[in-house]
Amino acid sequence: MKDQISALIDNELSLDGSEHLYIAVKSGGELSECWSTYHLIGDAMRGSPVFKPGFNERLMQKLDNEPAILAPRAKRSFPRTSSLWSVAASFAAVMFVGWMVLNQQVQNAADAAPVAVAANTAPESNVPSEYLLAHQAYAPSNTAYYIQPAAYAESAK
Repeated sequence: MKDQISALIDNELSLDGSEHLYIAVKSGGELSECWSTYHLIGDAMRGSPVFKPGFNERLMQKLDNEPAILAPRAKRSFPRTSSLWSVAASFAAVMFVGWMVLNQQVQNAADAAPVAVAANTAPESNVPSEYLLAHQAYAPSNTAYYIQPAAYAESAK
């Protein structure tokens, strides 16, 4: 199809049988780009200028006539709400960390209380309560540790 477009631009194809090419070029896409590119190549090969003579001089003249702005850019002031949001986010972060630490301390205190109570309520134990309190970190914290499987052995009669 690109060959047909090139032939149409070079007047080598009749206009009567090329309506499908016009429809394809008007639809856009790659064929429309080919149409523009082929016209630009043809203009360059024929030596027809795309711009009027003296284009560079006129462009430079217009650039010289434009005023030069030498002022620095204005500082951008951030709205006050952004600083409030940053303070709120910092406060929320501190509160979250504090809440986590407090929950951990409450949980550790709850785990330590049964050990202290057990040490005080067991009169038959010869282990001092100070020893139990000092070594409570090494004791298991859940009751599943104390459950041991029972092994039954049948006695011979």
